[in-house]
Amino acid sequence: MEQRGHSLNLSFVIVMVVFVGFASTCQGGVTSRFQRKLEATKDMPLDSDVFSVPAGYNAPQQVHITQGDLNGNAVIVSWVTPKEPGSSTVLYGTSEDKLDKSAKGKYGQYKYYNYTSGFIHHATLRHLKYDTKYYYAVGIGQTVRKFWFKTPPQVGPDVPYTFGLIGDLGQSYDSNKTLSHYETNKDAGAVLFVGDLSYADNYPYHDNRRWDSWGRFVERSTAYQPWIWTVGNHELDFEPDIGETVPFKPFTNRYRTPYRASNSTAPFWYSIKRGPAYIIVLASYSAYGKYTPQYKWLEDEFPKVNRSETPWLIVMMHSPWYNSYNYHYMEGETMRVMFETWFVQYKVDMVFAGHVHAYERSHRISNVAYNIVNGKCIPVPNQDAPVYITIGDGGNLEGLASNMTEPQPSYSAFRESSFGHAILDIKNRTHAYYTWHRNQDGAKVMADSMWFTNRFWLPTDDSSNVV
Repeated sequence: MEQRGHSLNLSFVIVMVVFVGFASTCQGGVTSRFQRKLEATKDMPLDSDVFSVPAGYNAPQQVHITQGDLNGNAVIVSWVTPKEPGSSTVLYGTSEDKLDKSAKGKYGQYKYYNYTSGFIHHATLRHLKYDTKYYYAVGIGQTVRKFWFKTPPQVGPDVPYTFGLIGDLGQSYDSNKTLSHYETNKDAGAVLFVGDLSYADNYPYHDNRRWDSWGRFVERSTAYQPWIWTVGNHELDFEPDIGETVPFKPFTNRYRTPYRASNSTAPFWYSIKRGPAYIIVLASYSAYGKYTPQYKWLEDEFPKVNRSETPWLIVMMHSPWYNSYNYHYMEGETMRVMFETWFVQYKVDMVFAGHVHAYERSHRISNVAYNIVNGKCIPVPNQDAPVYITIGDGGNLEGLASNMTEPQPSYSAFRESSFGHAILDIKNRTHAYYTWHRNQDGAKVMADSMWFTNRFWLPTDDSSNVV
């Protein structure tokens, strides 16, 4: 894969664009012949080393960061202290030996059925310099733990930036393979996470100890680079039978999003700018019908996108709109009906979703012509439409989706029933390189890839070759 920041071989790009653009006009696509070994997906036991509690009295654990504002020069730091509150202060600075700045946060606890959480801290580091490495420390006054992160470049059209893409991760042995393979990519600066984190709700009484173990498991990545959160169905934790009637309780207590910075009224739908990308996060399990808060917010949000500043427009959600597996089939249809016209109107580049535990990439297609009575209910090629990518293949306990609809629909470009992750390497305002990496055959294999050409910057007479 071409390294971030290297100059592009434009003749190669043009050939790739023409080739993939031609391929997108064909009927159907590729169904991978790769077959994983027949083996059960198993969660790692609670005494696994990846769940280890850090040494020291009341040592901070489950450390994670996310973007803390709209433009990328703030970071929210979160962690848990198990025994007592301790300090909610974060010390930080640009030198590992001189943490000369501080941010004071707040802490809280929550109860879920027969479980009481540790003390959950959140602090926001503001007015950070762009493209700068910061060191930070938590656990001040007791057991101090130190980490670091790098801020993104200042928002702009031609700053290269690389994102990782992970969904439906869980905490199985396959989950560990996915995270380990992702960590070998040294260019990615942030993870776009499309929902379903811990899968604690798969255990009796939604065993919230599995939220703790998951937080310790992913800390090796989440403490060092921001994960941009999307909520999935496994974050609902709505269980009236045991008296739990507040949706998303564990998630909202443990994980923060910068939703207020984009004038959202809830932490489940929001937007951020990061480098050359404008990222819109939607909530598949919150109301989105006409006149609901999420609908009104998105209606106001799309016109704010300045493609001269952030040429790449990305949308994240959990439930996919286009899915050719016989799992969760058409569950995203009502949201598609509500919002797809806007996606086409504003030329969204790519949509990432999870929920289906497999991988699939679509051609650029839309189904916006259908009006109930005209019979036009089949997706058709549309170069103003996004590419839809389902990446709910992190490796969770529920296992793979393997039963595909046949024949492969014309909108489906590539699909494979495997676990893995993806990398989106944005080169500049016009080109980005996307790769999907399978992790089930014992090695990180690039199993699917494509060049994206940004249609906003392409002359209209060249639109037939846009991918």
